[in-house]
Amino acid sequence: MYLRKFGLTCLNSVPRALGAGLICCALIGGAVYAQAPQQGAAEPVAPAASTPPVPAPAAPTSPADGAAQPQGETAVPPAVEVAPGLLPRDLTPWGMFMSADIVVKGVMIGLVFASVLTWTIWLAKTLELIGARRRLARAHEVLAAARSLAEAAQPASVASPQVGRLIAAVEGELRRSPDRRDIEGIKERIAARFDRIEAGVGRQMLRSTGILATIGATAPFVGLFGTVWGIMNSFIGISKLHTTNLAVVAPGIAEALLATAFGLAAAIPAVVIYNMFSRSIAQYRALYADTSVEILTMVSRDLVQRYPAAAPAAE
Repeated sequence: MYLRKFGLTCLNSVPRALGAGLICCALIGGAVYAQAPQQGAAEPVAPAASTPPVPAPAAPTSPADGAAQPQGETAVPPAVEVAPGLLPRDLTPWGMFMSADIVVKGVMIGLVFASVLTWTIWLAKTLELIGARRRLARAHEVLAAARSLAEAAQPASVASPQVGRLIAAVEGELRRSPDRRDIEGIKERIAARFDRIEAGVGRQMLRSTGILATIGATAPFVGLFGTVWGIMNSFIGISKLHTTNLAVVAPGIAEALLATAFGLAAAIPAVVIYNMFSRSIAQYRALYADTSVEILTMVSRDLVQRYPAAAPAAE
């Protein structure tokens, strides 16, 4: 009996609780809707007739401003003002260089020096290779037209000092050879000396090209170091100013990336010039080897003509 009465009481109280809950939700929703900003509406919407109008609470006042915000408007945080002296006025490469950090400036100056050194080596080495190849070509023509080494020794040595070294080595070996009849032995000793002379001439022509290889390999990494250092300083400046405004971030990053641009500008010509010199020097060494073979053939011919009886024994 008591349980049935308790159950009927609970069933009768459920609609009342639901109605009270719905009324509370309507009141709370009306208050939130009144506080929200009305965007795009021409005039404020009147509250429903069934519910009494709920006055919107006044917006909280900022202790710094001392005045209340207008009703229906959101509070806008104050913008961080940046001192004009912190931003570079000139965003040209020269202006960014002048406003960069001392480490980034040092990196850029070093890369500019490396670039100037690259083009200086290119000019000097190009003139050296052009002159050496022309002289060697004239000496080769003289040797090809001569009938004996004695006839071609003087003009070939005058035409090219490098060919003069080969002719001097031949003459020295002939003077030190007591038996001129040993043609094969003389030819082997002359060929061995020619190999060493060719190696020395090749090393001489390769001088300064190692600097180009070093610049081409290290300049991008040096520029990258300057970029990393500049970006670190930019982030430190951002943390000090407490702002991520693009006008504050962009100049520092641009200065940092300028170091990478300098590194690439120094490395790319160095690599191209180094490869060009490698091909030119290889062609020069091939022409020099042809000249040495021409001289060795001429020496063998002269020895066979001077000592014909030794030719069958040598074979």
